[in-house]
Formats: sequence, structure tokens, C-alpha cells
Amino acid sequence: MNNLGMKFHRSWRGGVLSCVVLLYVAMLLPSIALAQPQHTLEDITVTARKQEQRAFDVPLSLSVLQGEGLGRLRSSGMDVRFLSNRVPSLQAESSFGRFFPRFYIRGLGNTDFDMNASQPVSVMYDGIVLENSQLKSTPVFDIERIEVLRGPQGTLFGRNTTAGVIKVESARPTWDWEGYGRLSYGRFDSVNFEGALSGPLIPSVLAARASVLVQRRSDWIDNTHTGEDNALGGYRDVAGRIQFLLTPTENLSGRFKVHIRDFGGTPRLFRANVLKPGHADLVSGFRRDKIAHDADSDAGVSGHGFASELHYTLGPVRLISLTGGEWLDSFASGDIDGGYGAVFSPPSGPGLIPFPAETEDGISALRQLSQEFRLEHKAWQRLDWRVGVFYFHEELDMFGLNYDTLAGNVVNGRIRHEQRTEAWAVFAGATLSLTDNLEVAAGVRVSEDDKEYRIERLQSPIGAGPLGPLRKAPRDLVPSWDLSLRYQLRPGIQPYVRVASSFRAPSIQGRLLFSDEVTVADTEDIISVEIGLKLRLWQQRLHLDLAAYHFWMHDQQLTAVGGDANVARLVNADRTIGRGVEAELALVLARGLRFTAGASYNYTRLDDSGLFIPPCGADCTVLDPPGPVPGTVSIDGNRLYQAPRWIVNFSLDYTYVLAGGSTLIASTDWAYRSRINFFLYDSREFRDDHRLEGGARVAWVSPSGVLEVAAFGRNILNDTSPAGGIDFNNLTAYINQPSYWGVEGVVRF
Repeated sequence: MNNLGMKFHRSWRGGVLSCVVLLYVAMLLPSIALAQPQHTLEDITVTARKQEQRAFDVPLSLSVLQGEGLGRLRSSGMDVRFLSNRVPSLQAESSFGRFFPRFYIRGLGNTDFDMNASQPVSVMYDGIVLENSQLKSTPVFDIERIEVLRGPQGTLFGRNTTAGVIKVESARPTWDWEGYGRLSYGRFDSVNFEGALSGPLIPSVLAARASVLVQRRSDWIDNTHTGEDNALGGYRDVAGRIQFLLTPTENLSGRFKVHIRDFGGTPRLFRANVLKPGHADLVSGFRRDKIAHDADSDAGVSGHGFASELHYTLGPVRLISLTGGEWLDSFASGDIDGGYGAVFSPPSGPGLIPFPAETEDGISALRQLSQEFRLEHKAWQRLDWRVGVFYFHEELDMFGLNYDTLAGNVVNGRIRHEQRTEAWAVFAGATLSLTDNLEVAAGVRVSEDDKEYRIERLQSPIGAGPLGPLRKAPRDLVPSWDLSLRYQLRPGIQPYVRVASSFRAPSIQGRLLFSDEVTVADTEDIISVEIGLKLRLWQQRLHLDLAAYHFWMHDQQLTAVGGDANVARLVNADRTIGRGVEAELALVLARGLRFTAGASYNYTRLDDSGLFIPPCGADCTVLDPPGPVPGTVSIDGNRLYQAPRWIVNFSLDYTYVLAGGSTLIASTDWAYRSRINFFLYDSREFRDDHRLEGGARVAWVSPSGVLEVAAFGRNILNDTSPAGGIDFNNLTAYINQPSYWGVEGVVRF
């Protein structure tokens, strides 16, 4: 066994041993009495198993973000990527900026930038799956909580959940009038407003809640090529939501929601040759507020949707219906080469620009409909079961354009493609309390996924001529299952074990602007074993969750992005393995002083001696051995892309009551992740060694709690790190967000 493998096995054994030792210590801790604590930690209620439960009673590794901690992370107007590295094992990035997030849990994710790309991390918003990556960017505002479920979730949540699920739950309508408004102003002339109003329209029968979000930032990046100051970097993002809660009878209740979103502004900016040759670092003299582009970078997203949730209860039986619909259109154009001109058409730069690359991709129409019916029954005191059916339909009409900037930004390449997806599933599960302290749960699901894909090239930018239409129609029928066992040793101490499977449906990619191939990735499937320990000790002053896991994945869908051309090729890896440990802690240290922390170690390894891909087309230093075909390398033994070994985060909150009854609240939070590779192959340049971002906030709250005034900062040390790269042309990268400072006022009523 090589040194890396020995180190890996030691870390796995160490994780299991740590759980055992902590379990033993935990059995002794209740005897250490703390006299009358002044503050305690609340029990968090979640719906991780599609029923309301204490997080303590759910036998899987999960994190919950809610309340002031969640508001603090969003205070700079950040999009949903604020979740990255804020809980164990969760990484997020985007090559589109605010509207195409890509999530990774336990190292599993997808870097694919195409409009129909699938991800192994599912996002649910109020119980409705958001399948397309652009839907996953739906703004997070007026939120009750966010649950991050780690590990396969194929039984209750179905397809494309091999890595996990992110569940976003909106604040619901209330039977008392309430509301709030939150307004902030900060760096780059940024304005962020969020507000909600909720209350009864017909007492005890009909309540409503209206929520709105408005975010705006001015352009702040100078284009040194055109000489235009403040040319790029701005955006506006507007979203709204109206909900109705209806309870016409004691047995019948329903929630109905409609929402809209409109975004426009600068997408992710690519920066030519900012990676230092031979190093995992940025070139000296790099400045965030300067760029040199000769093409437009612009984007827009417009979408709307609805959701309906009905509950009908008759004795021990409850019937639940979840219906959702989403409509969206979008476009994003960018200067992909990150600079201006080309080496054969001077002037050009910065650095070497072998050839220009400016493209636009978009969705001319997205239509998604989903329906779930679920029947739940409390058969007797110790047994409850559920059965259900699920249907999903998606239609995607997409386009791709290429621009010739050397000829005045004229369109010289066009493709159009469409994808139709239909999926259905039947599922069943049961939970049995064998004793007062021992519970076993099991579930099974059978899913079918059908896709029809059509693409044609109308115009080629490289003189290849029209092509197509080409068609693909993959289909698969897949079972998934889970089995869990939890045992309460004594109040506040609960170990568990969980074994689960899930799958990702076949995926299709065609990028005919620059190639003649359409690639299909077969179904990937995973089996994961997880053991955990949950502790609630010291009279609810300490919460500690621990988990250790091992997964085996077969036929993992991977995207070989870039390389020798501006394409995304799909491949399947024969086997992928992963192991790791995760921990989360919440602790009341003293009156008004609270500490939270999370940490994870994730090891991933590709295990396929016959898998070879093209490395970078740019002049980078490739560390992998060459493959049998010239221009390819072996990625056997590599870690997965965007998969840091370590993620560590913590926060500290201090609340002090001033004379007169007003309150001073000071808080700080920090998140660290270790090295990531941007691509499947390993190189010295296309990686980032680490990232450390911190925030701080100081707030004054009036005695009544109605008024709050705060000053805050995000990324206060101005960590400057590449988040991803473009590798087919030059050493191009895109960068994380800069430091941000602002002031904020909140009114609650």
C-alpha cells in the first residue's frame, strides 16, 4: 500500500476510534453537573425525512442554518454560494457567477458548465426539486432554515442525490400580524433590501405572507483595454414571493406559493494569464478592480413558478400532495479567453492569447413540472409507514453562440439543442421502534428516467459546416434503498448507523460549436455506510454531532471540461471511493457567549486504470502520467475536482445587555478549506492551495427589539483566491469575492 493509502486508512480508523472514545466520554459527562445554566441551546426541528423531527432524532449527518447566523452570512448580498465551506463537507462554486451554482458534498459534484448539466447534489425549495443548475440559484430570502443532508438520499428524494440534498424552507404565513424590513448599504455602492409582511386575511382560515428581495451593485471594475472606468462587476437581482396558508377544516390544510425572479448584470469574469506558471498562485501585481477584455460580459435570468402543498388527515392516515412548476429563460455571454486580441492579430494580452474565444449560452425556454403524492400512516404506537409516487417532467430549449471579436463581435457560430426528461418513481418506507430506545428505519424506491436529446449546428466558427440534427435517448430503471438504526444510550446520547444507496440518471452533452461529438454518461450509483454519534449534554449547553462514512461509487459521471477545446465531454469512471469524518459543535460558554464550529475531512480517489482524458491546452505543468493516445493523461488515483480534504469553520457570538435594556451583539465567523484541483487531471497551476474567509458584525438592538443597527464586514482579510479556471487557451482563472464592508438597519414589527 502506498503512503497516501496508508495515511487514508489511518484517518478512517482514527475517525471510527474517535467516535468510540467520544461515546465513552459522553456516557460520563452527564455526571458532571453544571449549576443552573443561564442560556441553553434550542432543539432544532427539521424535515430531513419528510416529517417534522428533532435533528437529534434523525439518523444521518446533517447541518442546519437558521436565524441570526444565517442572516449574518447573507449580509453582503451574497447569492446562494455563501453556503460554501460554512458546514462540513460542502463546497460551492460557479463559472457563471450568481446564477449557475455548482455544489459538492463529500467531494462529489459536477463542474459541467452546459445548460443541461446535472448535479449529484439536489436542491429542494419548499419541498419542490429544482433540477436545472440555474433554478438552483433561486435567491435565498425570508428563510426559516436551510438543511444540508450529507450522503445518498435516493429513497425519499429520488434521482440525482448521490452526494446529498440542500433543503431550503421559506418562512411560512403566520396567524398574527408580523413583518420586518432589512436595508443595507456597502462597498461598490451596493444596496440590499429584504422584507416581509405576514398575517391573517380570514382569522383561523386564511393567512398570507409577502416577501421581497432587491439587490443592486454598481460596476466597479475598470476595463484597461477599452479605457472605460467602472465598466463591469455590477448587477441587480429582484425576487418576490407570495404565500397563502389555508385551513378550511380541521383535517385539511394547504400552502400555496407563487414566486418571481429577474436578474441582470455581469456574470463571472475570466482573467487571462493570472495564474503563475509552475505555481498554485496568482501572478504578482494582480488587481481585482482591473481587467482587459475586448468582448461583452453580460447575463440575464427571468423566471417564475408556483408550489402547492396539501395535507388531508383522517385519523391515523395523512395524504400529502406536493405540486410544483418552474419557468425560466436566460443568457450569459463572456470573454472566455479572458483578454483581448490574439497572438496572430496584435495587439493582444494580457500575456499570450493563442486565439480569441467569446461565447454566449442560454436557455430560451425551461419548463419543469413535478408532482408527489404521499400516504402516511401511524399503524400503531411503535410503527409508522409511508408510500408514495413521484412524477417529473422537464423541457429545455437551449442555444449557443460564438463571436468573432477580431471582426467586430459578429456571430460566426450557432447551435440549438433541446432536451426532454420524464421521470417517475414509487417509494415506500417504515420506521419501527423496537423498544423505547431502539429504532430501525428502512426505505426503498424504484425510479425510471427517460431523456430525449436533439442538437444541430447551424453555423461553425471553425469552418466545419452545419451538422445534425443528432439525437440521443438514454433510459434507465434503477432501485435505491436505505436502512438505519439508532439507539438512545441515555437521554442526550444517541449513536446511529446508516447504509444507503442512490443514483444519478444518465446525462447528455453536446457542444457542437467546437466538436462533432455528443457524449452520454451512463447511470452512476453509490452505496454509503455511515456511523454517527449525536450528543445533547450539560443541560442543553452542548450539542455535538459526529459522523464517519465510507462510500463506493460505480460509473461515476465525470466532466472533462476544456483541455484541447472549449467543450465538455462526459465520461464514466469505473470506481470512485471516498471516506471521511465530520463534526459539528454548538456550545454555550457563558452568559451571552456562544461558540459553534464544524470540521470535515474528505478523501476521494478515482480508481480506473483505463480512464484517460485530454489535459490543459494551455501551457501548464501537468503532473499525471501520459496516456496511450497522444494528448491524453491517466487520471487513475486522482482526487475529484473541487474536493478539498479539509473544511473547518467556526463562529463566536457575544450578547451584552446595556443599561436601559438595549442590547449589543458582536459576532465573528470564519471558514477555511484546503487545496482544490479545478479539473480531473492534476497540474501545478490549475489549483488553489487554500482559502480563508472571515466576517464580523457589531449590532445595537433597541430594548423592544423593534430596531437594529449594525456594521459588518465579509472576507475582512481580503483573501484573494482563484475559484476555477479555463484551461484550453491560456492560464485563465476566475476569482473569489473581494472584501466587503457595510452598514445595515432592521425594523421588526
